[in-house]
Amino acid sequence: MDFDFALLLVVLTAVAGVIWLIDSLALAPARKRRAQALEEMTALSQEERNARARHALQEPIPVEYARSFFPVLLVILLFRSFVAEPFKIPSGSMMPTLLVGDFILVNKFAYGFRLPVLNTKILSVGEPERGDVFVFRYPENPKEDYIKRVIGLPGDEITYRNKTLFVNGTEVAETALGPYAGPIEPGRRMDGAQLKQENLGGVQHRILEMPQVWVGHEGTWKVPEGHYFAMGDNRDNSADSRFWGFVPEANLVGRAFLIWMNFDGGVDFSRIGTIIR
Repeated sequence: MDFDFALLLVVLTAVAGVIWLIDSLALAPARKRRAQALEEMTALSQEERNARARHALQEPIPVEYARSFFPVLLVILLFRSFVAEPFKIPSGSMMPTLLVGDFILVNKFAYGFRLPVLNTKILSVGEPERGDVFVFRYPENPKEDYIKRVIGLPGDEITYRNKTLFVNGTEVAETALGPYAGPIEPGRRMDGAQLKQENLGGVQHRILEMPQVWVGHEGTWKVPEGHYFAMGDNRDNSADSRFWGFVPEANLVGRAFLIWMNFDGGVDFSRIGTIIR
C-alpha cells in the first residue's frame, strides 16, 4: 500500500487547527464564564472558589494537544510543501551522482508553487532546465516518486542509439574517465562499468555505462509541449523515458539540490553536504 505522507500531514494539521479554532471561539469563552460564576459563589470559601475556577478553566486533553501541535504541524506542512522536501534514494538508477541510501533535499519552489496533495500550480516561478536532477510523480503510478535527469525539454528531439545521446541532432559530448571504482548497487553486478563525463548543454555531470549490456530501448522521441524527457545517469540500469514515455509538467515535484545524509548500513560522512549537479 502506498503511504501518502503529504495527505496525512494535511489532515493532521487541519484537524488540530479546527479543534483549536472551535475551542478559541466557543469552548474557551464558556470555560471562562463558568470560572467567573464559581468565583462569585459567596457560599464557598475563597480557597474552594479558586480551586473550582482553576478546574473549570482547564483545557480538555484534545484541545491541549491541538494547541501544542498545530503550530508545529503548520510550519512543517508549509516548509515541506513550498520550500524543501526530503527524499531517500532507493535504487542505483542515478549512480554515480546519487547512491542507494542518499537522503536528499528537493527544492519545492524551483518549478513553481504547488498546493500540497493536489499538486496544482498556483504560482509559476521557473521551469526545468536541461541537466537538472528532478523529482516527479511517476506517470504510470502518480503515488510513486521518481528521480532522474532532465534530458529533453518541450519541443526537443531526443535520440539514443549505440549508447550515444543526441539532442536536436547534436551529439552530446562525452569524455571517458576510465573504469568505475565507486560503491556498487546492492544485488547487482557492475563488473566492467565505465565512468564518463557528459556535457549536457553546459551541465557537466558523470554517467555510468556497461559496455557489455544492451538495454534494448533505442530510438528517437519528440518531446510534446508541457512534457519532459528524463533519463537516469546509470544509463544501462534506469527505467526512464526510453521505456515509459514523457514526464507531464503537472507531475513535477521539484529540483534535487543537496545530499544531507547517507545511510546504507552505516553513515557515509563524505557525502553529507554534497551539492547535486
